[in-house]
Amino acid sequence: MANFEAYQEYQRIEDYEEDSPPGEEDLLVHVPESLKDSWHHIKNLDNFFTRIYHYHQKNGFACMMLSEFFELIQFLFVVTFTTFLVNCVEYDVLFANRAVNHTGQGQNPYERNKVTLPDAIVPSQQCTQRIQDNSWIIFLLIMAATFWIYRLIKVFCNILSYWEIRQFYIKALKIKMDELCNFTWQEVQDRLISLQREQQMCIHKKELTELDIYHRILRFKNYMVAMINKSLLPVHLQLPLLGNVVFLTQGLKYNFELILFWGPGSLFQNKWNLHPKYKRSGNRLELAQKLSRVILLIGLANLLLCPFILVWQVLYAFFSYTEVIRREPGSLGARRWSLYGRLYLRHFNELNHELHGRLGRGYKPTSKYMNSFTSPLLAVLAKNVAFFSGSVLAVLIALTVYDEDVLTVQHILTAITVLGVVITITRSFIPDEHMVWCPEQLLQCVLAHIHYMPDHWRGNANKSETRDEVAQLFQYKAVFILEELLSPIVTPFILIFLLRNKSLEIIDFFRNFTVEVVGVGDICSFAQMDIRRHGNPTWMSDGQTEASVYQQAENGKTELSLMHFTLKNPRWQPPQESSLFISHLKEKVQHDAQGGPSTQLLLSEAPLCTSLHSNESGAGAESLIASVLIHPILTASGLPGRDHRFVPPSSAASAAASVLASLSTSHHAHPSRSRPHVLLPSSVYPETTMYRSDRTVINSMSNSDSRIRSNALHSEFASAEMSLHAIYMHELHQQTSHPQRTSGHWQSSVPMRDFHTNTGFHGHGSHSSNISMPAPAQLGGWKEEEEDEDDQEINSGSSPKKATPRSS
Repeated sequence: MANFEAYQEYQRIEDYEEDSPPGEEDLLVHVPESLKDSWHHIKNLDNFFTRIYHYHQKNGFACMMLSEFFELIQFLFVVTFTTFLVNCVEYDVLFANRAVNHTGQGQNPYERNKVTLPDAIVPSQQCTQRIQDNSWIIFLLIMAATFWIYRLIKVFCNILSYWEIRQFYIKALKIKMDELCNFTWQEVQDRLISLQREQQMCIHKKELTELDIYHRILRFKNYMVAMINKSLLPVHLQLPLLGNVVFLTQGLKYNFELILFWGPGSLFQNKWNLHPKYKRSGNRLELAQKLSRVILLIGLANLLLCPFILVWQVLYAFFSYTEVIRREPGSLGARRWSLYGRLYLRHFNELNHELHGRLGRGYKPTSKYMNSFTSPLLAVLAKNVAFFSGSVLAVLIALTVYDEDVLTVQHILTAITVLGVVITITRSFIPDEHMVWCPEQLLQCVLAHIHYMPDHWRGNANKSETRDEVAQLFQYKAVFILEELLSPIVTPFILIFLLRNKSLEIIDFFRNFTVEVVGVGDICSFAQMDIRRHGNPTWMSDGQTEASVYQQAENGKTELSLMHFTLKNPRWQPPQESSLFISHLKEKVQHDAQGGPSTQLLLSEAPLCTSLHSNESGAGAESLIASVLIHPILTASGLPGRDHRFVPPSSAASAAASVLASLSTSHHAHPSRSRPHVLLPSSVYPETTMYRSDRTVINSMSNSDSRIRSNALHSEFASAEMSLHAIYMHELHQQTSHPQRTSGHWQSSVPMRDFHTNTGFHGHGSHSSNISMPAPAQLGGWKEEEEDEDDQEINSGSSPKKATPRSS
């Protein structure tokens, strides 16, 4: 998709369903008289469903409004405090470069040079005069005041808007505010769908599906995911000495969305319809030139505003990070999922909380993989630098303990602080002496949670090139801060010199990959997860897809997204082509399971097998993944199983198939106890020890607690089942793409105890799943739109705060 010739082979994808009636701007939310309140006659269902989702995820009205109020106060504080520091402080007095005579009646003449804080503060009249005499300060304050007033009006509108959503939750959905945290999003969504049947919120469809609601909330996000998947957006930069660098910041992402979706001159005429002229191929060159001009103007606007945005970024970074860096310098060496990584790894139709939970589970395995790469030369240098710095620091500390007057020596505190930072940074380059080198196994562990991995990573996990590519998805926080600081400078040049060159490709992309859906409007066709139109033959879609190579989603995103959405929304009825693909996958699983190891053997050899009998909902789910990842290592190394005999060699594909087949068997054996598509293992059914223990606990709880626990258990096993599908489908893809390779076998044989030590799966006893790495210090920072608080939870390796009730 990187050139015009590629786009010449695109063909208009026919509409998936009957065209929506014209004039969807009249789309209303019809509420009968019994519920007729301030939310009736809503024209924009996209905003309506999005606000309902945000209201649920951000814990209700009080939390949302309090957060927005403190954002206003924070902005006001930064501007006011910065102005005060620039104009109202005498730094010559503060730094003792100018003597201050305090000699007066009743004062000791020997203390006349002692400086106090009031001495360094300029009188209010003089401070005001300084501000008035500085035209630049006046100009910046006017701009800041204008922006603050705009934010204040927006907050006021949000208060009115979300108060209506609060009323909707209480009166229409019958959910009390004190019980909101006990409802998962799927439960709220089910009530929305039921409400549509009774009251016809959408007048163009009698019934809404889960996919319709996801399309409404994620309309633009799905386009962004598709453009990243097809390498359309210019986020890969070739730089001298640095090579291929991925640069995608929140400022750059904001400009992409401004240009494409909702800004002046964007491609969409409203929130749910692409402008009709972009659907026709006759004037594509003219439209590309128009889009190029829009990009140029926005790029120039960014260039003009660059100094002001840069100043704000620097001030915000200084106030946010300075204290954290001083207290815990090692926090800069912690990692976070990059903005590019969150778009690259995101499934089509994956809501924020689903993505956060998945990447949160993959944080620790990915950290272990990245930390397994060490430089022996750098380690030697780091040890010696730490030794010399530590020696000097020890002496300084001993002197201050002996006589505190040492602290009054000029720059002594600075030296102590700098030496502490140097020691902390150098120690991060010294590897753990107990670490075992097993990159292939660690990367497979990562794959189980992130679900996507380029083909060339397979068998090359020990290479620095692979590590560098993983680092593009999983970046240092220091790199994140640096990129955000550089963003105001780099963004205009990316828009002007790179994005403009892709104008024609962007026009063709939106024309060829936009479909109209009744009651929804224009959406990205990839978001339909249609195997026939976007499937890839090497991802089990052979014989079921008609897509050309340019219409296929890369890295199996169509197939994996379909499986993920099906598991997360078990009541959703897929279209015929999708149902055929799921049926074909199940048949393939059953066939491969016949030649694989038994499920009992897999679970008995899993590091977490004993935790199946615990009351931790996530322990059993993790053990299923661990059993699949462990078994190929044991059989390849010839280690005996628990039945004291050697087992035949098997691949990760056959092991995953065996576990998935057992899930299917459990489903058929207990149809009344499981949901469609989400299949739980027999180990959690009543006749087993674990389930009896759970049932005893559940019976002692309230109905609400019981429901929360059941939802959490279903969610954990649905996530585990998706991980197994990801492993299995990647193995089959490798067999199809590279039949000459022995797919599924590990390149290195590692004893189970070593793998257990290095993969993050802990199993000795029922409490083993609680063992974890020390969480890195949280850094504040630029908030991504709609993903502010949960990003910190992803990037610290923890599940979202409300993961238990909301993760399903």
